[in-house]
Amino acid sequence: MSESPVRVGVLAGDGIGPEIVPAAVAVAEAAARGPGVSLQWVELPFGRAAIESHGDPVPDDTLRALDDLDLWILGPHDSASYPPPHAARTPGAVIRSRYGLFANLRPARAFPGVRATAPDIDVLIVRENTEGLYADRNMFAGSGEFMPTPDVALAVGMVTRAASERIARVAFEAARQRSSRVTIVHKANVLRLTTGLFRDVCRVVAQDFPDVDVDEQHVDAMAAHLVRRPADFDVVVTENLFGDILSDLAGELAGSLGIAASVNCSDTKVMAQATHGAAPDIAGRGVANPAAIILSTAMALRQHGDAVSRPGLVAAAEAIEAAVAAAFARSIATADLGGTASTARFTDEVIAELG
Repeated sequence: MSESPVRVGVLAGDGIGPEIVPAAVAVAEAAARGPGVSLQWVELPFGRAAIESHGDPVPDDTLRALDDLDLWILGPHDSASYPPPHAARTPGAVIRSRYGLFANLRPARAFPGVRATAPDIDVLIVRENTEGLYADRNMFAGSGEFMPTPDVALAVGMVTRAASERIARVAFEAARQRSSRVTIVHKANVLRLTTGLFRDVCRVVAQDFPDVDVDEQHVDAMAAHLVRRPADFDVVVTENLFGDILSDLAGELAGSLGIAASVNCSDTKVMAQATHGAAPDIAGRGVANPAAIILSTAMALRQHGDAVSRPGLVAAAEAIEAAVAAAFARSIATADLGGTASTARFTDEVIAELG
C-alpha cells in the first residue's frame, strides 16, 4: 500500500520570497521522486500580499490551514515596511508562538567550491526560541520592552527551567547524530541568574547523556573561538539572543547567509525558514540565492521524516543536500557567493544533480 501524500504548506512571503520559495518547492518535488514520496503543496496567503488580499499578513485562513499541517516553508518577510498596525509584530513571531516552535536549529558548514572564511566549520547552533530578551517572544501578552519615560527604555529577559531543559535535550540528542560534542554558551559571569539558570539546567541534562562530551563558553569568548578555531565545535546550545548572533556569525564564516539553513520546530511541527531576510533591494531581479531556503526545506523534510518514521522523506533531504553540494563544487553560485548564476539557473543545476 502506498503511503499518503505529505502535505506541505507554502508561504512565499515578501521581497525575494516569491523567487526563492518556488525554487525550494521545485527542488523538493524533484528529490521526492527518487524515494517515491508524494508531496502535496498547499499555498497560503502570507506577508504583504496577504495584507492586500486579506487585511492581515497572517490571515486566519492561513492559520487554520497550518493547524492541519505538520510541515511548511516560510518565506522571508519585510514586516518593518508594513503599514500600521501590521508592523507591530512580525508574522514569524505570530506563527512561532501559535505552534510553540521552541527550537531554532541553524547549521553552518562550509561547502567545497564556496569561498569561506572558515573552510573547516561544521557546527549546529541550537537556539532556544521562546525566551530571552526578544520582546516578541518572552511575554504571554504584550512586549518585553517598555518605556516608563520618553528617555528611558527597559527590557525584560526571561529564562525558565522548563524551556532550558527542553532545548538542552534537543541539543544533546542532535549531538548523538553528529560528533557527540556539546558546547553550552552563556554569560553567567555577568547575567548570573538568567543565563546562570540556563547553564545549570544544561549541566543537569548533560548527566543523562554520558556519551556526549560537554564544555561551556561565555558568549563573547565563543564568538572569538568560532573565528579562530571553528573546527573544535560541533553542537552549540544557547539562549535566544546569543543564538541569533552566533548563528549569523557562523553562517558568514561558512561563506554567506545565503547558504545558511534553519528550521523552527516543536516536537510535532517543523517550519523551514532561511536565516536571511527579504532583501527587497534585489527582489524581482532573479539574482537571489535560493540555497538557504532549499537547504532549510531539506532540514524540514528530514525532521518530519524522522518524527513520523517516513524514511523516504529523509532520503529526499539527503539527496537535496548532496545536490546543492555538488552544484557548489562545480562553481555554480549566485552573485552573493561571487558567481554569476541566476536564481533560476542555480535551481535548475541542483535539479539536474538530482537526476
